[in-house]
Amino acid sequence: MAALNPAPAPPPPAPGPVTIDDLYRTHRMSMVRLAILLVDDQASAEDVVQEAFAGLFRNWSSLRDSAAAIGYLRTAVVNGSRSMLRRRRTARAYVPPDPGTARSAESLAIMSAEHRAVVTALAELAPRQREVLVLRYYGGLSEAEIAEATGLSKGTVKSTASRAVAKLGGMIRDRT
Repeated sequence: MAALNPAPAPPPPAPGPVTIDDLYRTHRMSMVRLAILLVDDQASAEDVVQEAFAGLFRNWSSLRDSAAAIGYLRTAVVNGSRSMLRRRRTARAYVPPDPGTARSAESLAIMSAEHRAVVTALAELAPRQREVLVLRYYGGLSEAEIAEATGLSKGTVKSTASRAVAKLGGMIRDRT
């Protein structure tokens, strides 16, 4: 009958200040189990949990209450799992260009001046505008996908892209 009994609960924390080592020993496996349920892969889950503990270690001195560390870890694991899933989705969606449609050396030489002008103008845009345009036109993402990747609303993505295209066009016209 002993096999039917659940595993014994971890011992209660010792009185006194809680350390990161204590948290790691008592909560690492429960965080890994949480991450496994979110990312479906033990190795990735362990990476997510390791990053969460590393973030806790970096921010330990600014933590108001050591009891809040568990909540911090749980949030970090969930957010890290989301990031892992976004990276996977992006990697799976990438389709390399077909070598049969590659441009000739002549067309690349002709295009290079235009390309340089666009890249130079892109570098002068505000970071958010540059990010939205690169994801839209170079990454081929939809407004919804850009919103998800950047944490912006779809309306903000749309207005940022509109302003960025207008500003980019103005900069390129001014240079020619």
